This record gives sequence, C-alpha cells and structure tokens, in this order.
Amino acid sequence: MRRVVVGLSGGVDSAVAALRLKAQGWEVHGLFMSNWEEDEDGYCTAAQDFQDARAVARELAIPLHRVSFAAEYRQRVFEHFLSEHRAGRTPNPDVLCNREIKFGVALRYAERLGADAFATGHYARVVPGPDGPQLRKGCDATKDQSYFLHAVGRAELSRTLMPIGELEKSAVRAEARAAGLPVFDKPDSTGICFIGERPFRAFLAHFLPERPGPIESSGGERLGTHRGLPFHTLGQRAGLNIGGRAGSRELPWYVAAKDTGRNALIVVQGRDHPLLYSAALITGVPHWLAPPRRALERCAVKVRYRQSDQPARLEPLPDGRLRIVFEQAQRAVTPGQYAVLYRDELCLGGAVIEALEPTTDGRA
Repeated sequence: MRRVVVGLSGGVDSAVAALRLKAQGWEVHGLFMSNWEEDEDGYCTAAQDFQDARAVARELAIPLHRVSFAAEYRQRVFEHFLSEHRAGRTPNPDVLCNREIKFGVALRYAERLGADAFATGHYARVVPGPDGPQLRKGCDATKDQSYFLHAVGRAELSRTLMPIGELEKSAVRAEARAAGLPVFDKPDSTGICFIGERPFRAFLAHFLPERPGPIESSGGERLGTHRGLPFHTLGQRAGLNIGGRAGSRELPWYVAAKDTGRNALIVVQGRDHPLLYSAALITGVPHWLAPPRRALERCAVKVRYRQSDQPARLEPLPDGRLRIVFEQAQRAVTPGQYAVLYRDELCLGGAVIEALEPTTDGRA
C-alpha cells in the first residue's frame, strides 16, 4: 500500500483531503505543522487547531505527526516579509509560505516519514501534462488558491496531491458532515499564513519601529502625518486620519503612492482617481510552471487574490523580467505583491511586481 502524508491543519479542507485519500486506498498519515511561536494574545489558534486535527485523525483512524517549522518560517518567510515592508513594498507571505514551508521543508519531512506523496487541502488541481505536472485552478472559482501556489516548483508538484481541487466548498462540507468529521462546520481561516487573524498594524508594530512622515496630496500639500510607510498599502482608505479639508471636495482619501526617499505618503481623493490606476507593470524574473512560448504573448493576469482574470500582453525584457501591459488599467496594483499568469484554467507561473507604469486618465 502506498503511503501519503496529508498536511492536516485542523480545518475541514485538509480533513476531507485525508478522508478521500483513505477511501482511495492510500495509507494515510497526518502531519500537523505549527510554524509560528505560540503567543498569549489570543490570536494564534495553533493549540485549538492541533486538537481539531487530533479529533479528525481519531475519526479517520490515521496516525498524526506533529512538527514545528517555526525557525524555518521565520528565516525563509518572515524575515523577507519584514524586509519588504521596510523597503516600502507590500509582500504576500502566503506565496513564500507555500514554496518554502508547505511544499519545501514539510514535503521533505513527509518523505522522511516514508511518504510516496504529499497532500494538502488546497483548492487547486495538479494534473499530468505533456511537459510535466500542470497547476490548474480549483473548480470552485470563489475558493481557487492557484494564485498562492504559482511559485511552487514543478518537481514538488509532481509529488503532490490536491484531492479537493475538483470540489465546491459546499460539497467539501457535505462530505465532512456525512463522514462524521468534527470540523465539518469549522469557519475558514482568513489570516496571514501561520500568523493568524489579528490586527495587522498592531502586529507589524512589534517588529518595525514607527517612522513618522508627511501625508501629502498629489499636488504636494501636507495633509497630516503617517506612523510609517510599512503600515500603509496602495489603495488603502481607512486609517489615514486626514478628515475633511476646507475648500476640498467631500470625497474620501486613498493611498496612491509611497515616496520612500522622502518618507512621504501620497494620497488622492476619490476611489477612481487616475493616480490609483496603472496601465502596465514591471515584474521580477518570473517563475514558469508552463514553458513560455510566443503564444503566451497574450494571457490573463491576476495582480491580487480573488481578482478576476485580466487580459494583458506580455513583453519579455532583456534582463529576463517582464513588462505586462493591461487591456484595461488596473486599480491599486501593489509592488511586492505578485502578478500571476493564466491561460484559461492553466496557471503559467508568476513574478513579483516591482514597478508600475501610470495611466494618464485612469482608464487604459
């Protein structure tokens, strides 16, 4: 009998992944990863999640292994997360967490446990292709997680199973309920990977000092003072504490840019202000999951999770980076996030967003 180790998080998705693999005849082992140091502020749910994972393992009659990758997470994910914020960018730690932790050290740990395959409860699909494994979107468009998986290596994908990628979320909960799994109605986690659902700015303030600076209009008028550029992101409305201005329009203010050289936060009025839009962007060197071809000159792009596919044109640059030109200008594109490329359901790969090209009228 072939052995599979399932990353058992204590949630319903990984529980049903284990349930399905056991029904398929695999020898299933569970692996619970705690990758953030326990805290006492009530936001880290690792202790309760482990108890839920234990309850699932008992119900399925499978062994459960527990391991901490906290040191690896801090070194490979969190330090990069902090350095990007210091540089004025807004990183997405879930992408690195998947590449470095779940499909990095955890997969190798599973192999040391004798696993022939590693499995997770992601809403995505790994299917054979003519050039090797392909990463495809999950069938539930509202839950698809391929965006967060685009940086995982093809070698790692070839050893990975994603048993619920073909299911809708409602069907996952129905299977869990029918099987008597105790987490069938457990709410989804929406916090940062392994950090939990906590007030983000207060959390970040534990690691990055405040560095106040001016909040300015696009015309250079000083409007207020910010606590530090890392505590703000492009397109943000809340938390600016500017309020109404005499002689200005009664429209909310939004973050349009960060001037790191002057430590200034640039804001504009109105959700559809032209300075909130980008006609194109420049990425770092992309990670390709599908071999790039001339036919990929036009594809679909997501610049944030849950965004609908945006038609775009790809222009390879001499240094290996990409210029991506949108058919329609995109709002609040954010350096440090990822541009992920698709052709229909197939995830082609992606790259970090490095720079933006503005549009003059806010519409491409």
